[in-house]
Amino acid sequence: MEDRNRITRLHTLLVVCLVLFAVLLGRMVYLQLWRGDYYAKQSDGNRLRQSRILAPRGIIYDSEGKELVNNLPGYAVVLQKQSSYKPETLQRLSNLLQMPVEEINAKIKASENFYEPIMLKNNLDQQMVTKIEEQRRYMPEVMLSVQPIRNYPYHELAVHALGYVGEVSSYEIEQGLFKNISQGSLVGKGGLEKTYDKYLRGEDGAFMEEVDVAGNVVKHYDSVQPIPGKNLKLTIDYELQKELEAFTDKHLAFLRSSGIAPGARAAAVVAIDPRNGAVRAMVSRPGYDPNWFVHGISSKNWNSINNDPNYPMNNKVITGEYPPGSTFKIVTGSAAFELKKVGLNEPIFDGGFHPMVPTMGNAGGEVLGWLTFIKALAMSDNVYFYELGYRVGIDNIEKYAHIFGFGERTGIDLEGESKGLVASKKVKREIWDEDWRLGDTFNAAIGQGFNLTTPIQLSVMLSIVANGGTKYQPYLVDSIINSDGSLFEKPKRAEGKHIDVSQQTIDYIRMGMSATTQEGGTASYFAGLPKPIAGKTGTAENSHGRDHGLFVAYGPVDDPELVVVCIVEQGGFGSVAAGPIVYKAFEEFFQEKGYMPRPDKAAPKKDTIQ
Repeated sequence: MEDRNRITRLHTLLVVCLVLFAVLLGRMVYLQLWRGDYYAKQSDGNRLRQSRILAPRGIIYDSEGKELVNNLPGYAVVLQKQSSYKPETLQRLSNLLQMPVEEINAKIKASENFYEPIMLKNNLDQQMVTKIEEQRRYMPEVMLSVQPIRNYPYHELAVHALGYVGEVSSYEIEQGLFKNISQGSLVGKGGLEKTYDKYLRGEDGAFMEEVDVAGNVVKHYDSVQPIPGKNLKLTIDYELQKELEAFTDKHLAFLRSSGIAPGARAAAVVAIDPRNGAVRAMVSRPGYDPNWFVHGISSKNWNSINNDPNYPMNNKVITGEYPPGSTFKIVTGSAAFELKKVGLNEPIFDGGFHPMVPTMGNAGGEVLGWLTFIKALAMSDNVYFYELGYRVGIDNIEKYAHIFGFGERTGIDLEGESKGLVASKKVKREIWDEDWRLGDTFNAAIGQGFNLTTPIQLSVMLSIVANGGTKYQPYLVDSIINSDGSLFEKPKRAEGKHIDVSQQTIDYIRMGMSATTQEGGTASYFAGLPKPIAGKTGTAENSHGRDHGLFVAYGPVDDPELVVVCIVEQGGFGSVAAGPIVYKAFEEFFQEKGYMPRPDKAAPKKDTIQ
């Protein structure tokens, strides 16, 4: 009996062993046949790692080939992808990078759907690189890589035109705002960097290397080299841009310190070629340093920007909306001539106010008597243009405002451009739900009331006058260039189109603007330049403080090569606030052209023999 039980137990044990063997065999077969590829990849991942080689962004040049934006070599610390990381590794990284563990975990989480290494921090200084290298034996999943770092060598220069770059966010990737973008990549966030991002970005490369358990490289494999981004050649003139920015800052400081305009802290200046729409300079004040954003902006710098009531991030040339003031008299005068409502030499009496609305007169209460068009425009007389507005009516003022490009975007190659606003019965009804009145027509005729325009729109209007009636689309990028210097393409732009205004009317406007800068005009100091300039002053009403000062001009009168528009917020009268900045633009331009000599530099001291 005992022997039978022993045999039974042995049989049972044998069966159990056979079952276990079968299970193990089945598991081995399953792992080998069905899961073999998966575990092979896992095994390779333990010894092979792939890393991106970031493509350098394209260089941005001025019109003469000077580098305005380039790249510098820099180190970045990246984390190889793993299912999990040791808490002590993350804490060690946190101490080295001076980055909270929570921020590191957030970057890890944001990269869950990507296979590339996780970018933790770039542009490391040499001291930090040394510290990380010393600690890498404790952190085999941590790598140092050499990467191109975006660099703006002239800091604030032309920042609102150039823009800035920053690390792409998870939201931007999820929303598909950027194509073929990986976590940690730098993308254009503003200005030309954003508009032309797909050209500037390039294509990243990659390399594979074999490592041991400590993360040390034991073998390199073939790599795919990155393709640099395309370069941009701009229409910006570096020297003109530099001088305009420096003088604008100096003049704003003078207006404040002298008491002429204590609140003058913001301004917009744009200079363009009226023959084709090429932007030669673009200044918006205040500005900011785009280098702050390349490495992730600090709280201190962000607060200094965000808390500034003058909005440094806004490009006031394309987004600032202001009443055009007396510069709009160009439109009113054109409408009156085209509709045969006034003759060039027809006198209109200025008794200090308009008899139809006695409460409306000249800004300074002056009485100028009998005036013809040229003198009225040169003296910026309100009463004369009230009468022209009365004769043509608001519907025609609106019509010709649109003809000159107001109320629509110019199409400049920058994002965020404003449309402005053209005064009309419809606008007043829709926004204020009020009937149109004769006083509204008078205000519209002199560029006040419901009219709003951007400096870039004013530059288009003035270019039309300067070139004899052709409307051009303004632009900043002349051409897109391959890394070898060959032409890739010319950006597509709308062809110049002649507006529906006669040459005679354009000539009349030009005559009036020329008189503005001559003796007796509101900007007679322009007579000091070697070639005659045509201009127009303006004062834009501001309900939030002192009026804005405007000045627009083109020159030389006989063959216009440059249009300049300037507005100084809370600057008061345009001839004082904005005129000197426009004067400086033409002075620098004429010096570059050789029309006038540059100021003599201090003669070098001669060596003396004792």
